[in-house]
Amino acid sequence: MNIILIIVSLIVLLFIIGLFSKKSYAVQRDIIIDRPQQEVFNYVRYLKNQDHYSKWVMTDPNMKKTFTGTDGTVGFIYAWDGNKKAGQGEQEIKNIVEGEKLDIEVRFQRPFVALAQTPFTTTAVSANQTKVTWGMSSAMKYPMNIMMLFMNMEKMLGKDMETSLVNMKNIIEEGVITSL
Repeated sequence: MNIILIIVSLIVLLFIIGLFSKKSYAVQRDIIIDRPQQEVFNYVRYLKNQDHYSKWVMTDPNMKKTFTGTDGTVGFIYAWDGNKKAGQGEQEIKNIVEGEKLDIEVRFQRPFVALAQTPFTTTAVSANQTKVTWGMSSAMKYPMNIMMLFMNMEKMLGKDMETSLVNMKNIIEEGVITSL
């Protein structure tokens, strides 16, 4: 009986802590690519190119994908339905600042429902160097935010973003498509 009381108390304590825990996260990574800004932006703007550099897309080579609209334009939707690791969802180009910024909204369905903003920005460092910045921000409602107590979103997502950006850099600079 004491063990059950302790377990119930711990669960209740976790839910109370969840009331006061953060409910959002933001992760950002960047890389310098040795190519002009417009060339880099022209690659980033096409969501289908993620098939070649995104670690998340590469987790399931057999995932089903559907596309709605014209890639590289506002309103284009890239939807996927994959294995346990890849999950299910869609991403939509919400805004484009030509040559500089791509605003993407990601709507996850599985393994859990969530909404994230994932902007890409390209900034000229010099005539032939471009800094690509990739961000991801989202919020988790109570009680789902309790998961963030056990997951380091910065580390977990950041590592995958870094891998993806290195893949992107290799493709743009050398035309080499890498896979994981």
